[in-house]
Amino acid sequence: MPPLHSDAAIPPGEFLREHLDDLGMSQTELARRIGRPRQVVNEIACGKKAITAQTALRLERALETPAHVWLGLEQEYRLALARQRPA
Repeated sequence: MPPLHSDAAIPPGEFLREHLDDLGMSQTELARRIGRPRQVVNEIACGKKAITAQTALRLERALETPAHVWLGLEQEYRLALARQRPA
């Protein structure tokens, strides 16, 4: 039976960037809405910083995407990275 997971490590920030583009919202505007520095938003968007539960809740309020979606994307990304590392 083939594996039920993808080994592609897609950072949740990639989805965040696409979502912001669809909304016509800048990272600066998102940072203002969630009360976080623009640098933090940029680090998440670039895959350098993880989405925490607190940030997921803030994204939920600002973007109307459920917090569990952001956390699930983060978890899947971290799991894919772990699969790529030698045991």
